[in-house]
Amino acid sequence: MESSVAREYFGSIRHGDSSPQQRVYAEDAVINGQGLLENATKYDLIAYFEGLWAAFPDFAFEVLDIVESGDSAAARWRLTATFAGPATFQGFEPNGARVSIEGVDVVRFNGDGKIVRNDFYVNGAELARQLGALPPAGSKAEARLAKAFNVRTKLSQHFAGSGEPEPVADGVWRVQGNDPARCTVYLIRDGDGVLMFDAGARVMVPAVARAAASLGGLTRIVLGHGHTDHRGTAPSFDVPVLCHPADREDAEGSGGWRYWEPGLKFLPAWERPLHKMFHAKLWDGGPVKISGTVEEGDDVAGFEVVHIPGHAPGLIALWRESDRLALVSDAFYTLDMMGKDCDPNLPIAGYNLDTEQARASLRKLAALEPAAAWPGHAEPVTSDVRAKLERAAQA
Repeated sequence: MESSVAREYFGSIRHGDSSPQQRVYAEDAVINGQGLLENATKYDLIAYFEGLWAAFPDFAFEVLDIVESGDSAAARWRLTATFAGPATFQGFEPNGARVSIEGVDVVRFNGDGKIVRNDFYVNGAELARQLGALPPAGSKAEARLAKAFNVRTKLSQHFAGSGEPEPVADGVWRVQGNDPARCTVYLIRDGDGVLMFDAGARVMVPAVARAAASLGGLTRIVLGHGHTDHRGTAPSFDVPVLCHPADREDAEGSGGWRYWEPGLKFLPAWERPLHKMFHAKLWDGGPVKISGTVEEGDDVAGFEVVHIPGHAPGLIALWRESDRLALVSDAFYTLDMMGKDCDPNLPIAGYNLDTEQARASLRKLAALEPAAAWPGHAEPVTSDVRAKLERAAQA
């Protein structure tokens, strides 16, 4: 039965006639077209066809082959049409391009012979070529496009870092990017895998993914705080993300922009456009859904959570008493305004929620007397730590 229904349905697709979709699809049908429709209903599909007809007025659909197996069938088809408009397609204005494209629909039926699922596949790159959105295959223009793409990839890989996890202490590794701020994430042994503390810059996603995979896989992410350059990779990983309750708003929202001075006017004029570009192009991966929170005193993979607000309302450090190791996110910087290594100093005041509170939090960290304090950027402090942190708090 399914084969005859499939043949009847695909054979009846015509320009301007939505009755086949109305008749054959179940009310609870789910339709997925890779890059075109995601988890769509039959009514979304009807609207999609209406858009096609408006963009391609001589739309013609030909069934090439149908294969069935049990309650499923696969139909191979060819669509030919002219992109004459008046409607747009996927945001492109009609340009008169002639399209001849093949695709496959894989449909599944219920006991009433209605389609309950359709996954359809189209060669998007070839469609883009025929529309003129991509250069022809094998052309000089395509070679130039590939060259530009490779340059961008190499630049991205440069900023991402190597992805080789650097041992910091027992069960702790560092992955550092090559972006101007040298954003850093820490991987901490967490059962058979590792958790990420701080999520660094968006450009670091490939490096962090490689490093985490080499250590057993990523289990969860704990944000030191929700600023753009510390949530950057988090949206790219399908694991729980946690932060302090006071930073949930920023992690899921603006990334800190809500309390920074508009236009970053606290920076020298020459530096403002650079920082804006860094936030947009290198650092920020966008808002991330927080699945849970951690607070002062909580245990995270053998580390104690220490709340150190000031730079951000929910800034936290992770403290391990056994070896006096502190992972401190942005409690301090060890690079100056030119990106050069320096002694620890308070974060740039304009990026702080409350600089005086940040001073108090840095003194709180110093009082723990860490043997080593590893920040969210640049290099750690590994000698005379308490004195250096106290000096930074006083400056």
